[in-house]
Amino acid sequence: MKKIYGKELILDLIDCDPKTIRSKKKILEYSNKLCNLLKVKKYGKLLIERFALKNPVTAGYSLVQLIETSSITAHFSELWNRAFLNIFSCKLFDHKKVTDFTKKFFKAKKIKNRVLIR
Repeated sequence: MKKIYGKELILDLIDCDPKTIRSKKKILEYSNKLCNLLKVKKYGKLLIERFALKNPVTAGYSLVQLIETSSITAHFSELWNRAFLNIFSCKLFDHKKVTDFTKKFFKAKKIKNRVLIR
């Protein structure tokens, strides 16, 4: 029998709401709601910074939230109105619920997801 260490959900959101992905307040709200949906305990404060502003390809917010079962990371592209998220947890979670919630929150027109069992 194969042992499962955890699950990683990789999300690429396309054509997100520009106001939402440019709002530190909204991204913080997303992170809090996501942790509640996952039923995980945060480890430390959320790191969220908007940087790389001299290069339009890389400009935007990034976030890192450590959780007791691993981490949540995200990068938001202001140029393309896209979001790229990785959610990894040793605690198994419903990736379909997380995908649907994330798509709705960022008002993405399209979403691609991949699930890795590790």
